[in-house]
Amino acid sequence: MAAAAPPPPPPSKRQKKSHGDEDGKKSSPLIVFAHGAGAPSTSEWMVRWKEMLGEALGAVEVVTFDYPYIAGGKRRAPPKAEKLVDHHHNVIKDAVKKHPGHPLILVGKSMGSRVSCMVATAEELNVAAVICLGYPLKGLKGAVRDETLLQLRVPVMFVQGNKDGLCPLNMLATVLKKMKSVNELYVIDGGDHSFKIGKKILQSTGRSQAEAETEAVHAIANFVMKSIEETT
Repeated sequence: MAAAAPPPPPPSKRQKKSHGDEDGKKSSPLIVFAHGAGAPSTSEWMVRWKEMLGEALGAVEVVTFDYPYIAGGKRRAPPKAEKLVDHHHNVIKDAVKKHPGHPLILVGKSMGSRVSCMVATAEELNVAAVICLGYPLKGLKGAVRDETLLQLRVPVMFVQGNKDGLCPLNMLATVLKKMKSVNELYVIDGGDHSFKIGKKILQSTGRSQAEAETEAVHAIANFVMKSIEETT
């Protein structure tokens, strides 16, 4: 559940203070951040989370991109997630060429998190961790979309709102127990699929939307840095 107390400073900033300049540069993660089905990388939500993740993780770069079906202002229905894997993979390969030696972190919003998990199974990619922001576990007809998750060997963190109808937490808990990879769940209390918290819940807890999201980002930073340390 979301922490009640303010989180500690992001571990990326503590790490930079304890390493030499060159080590600090190479330890800065490279983040490839994929958007969800209905909005491009330029949406307000994506821009805000890109900035928060880059700051908290001390990233060398946060790479965002648009899948072909929505690029250039197009407004077409998204194809099946499997058809987006090749484009996503190519974006990652280009980013890795630009920043060789940096830990690779894949982040995705909803559909983008599902595609990120698919891409992370590729043997030629050395992925340090995957961060799923609102994973769409429940399909349109109620089917549990867990096949890719059960194949993963990469550490995975799920950030979910407990009001998210696309990922009931009891359903996710069952999947987490079956997964072979290291996994962690962070719940934003009152959050919907995009982590939006209702006014009544915010008033009752005395917390703001920004505070809830900041705490989630700090939890992500802790998970990412722990994953990087265990893989290096």
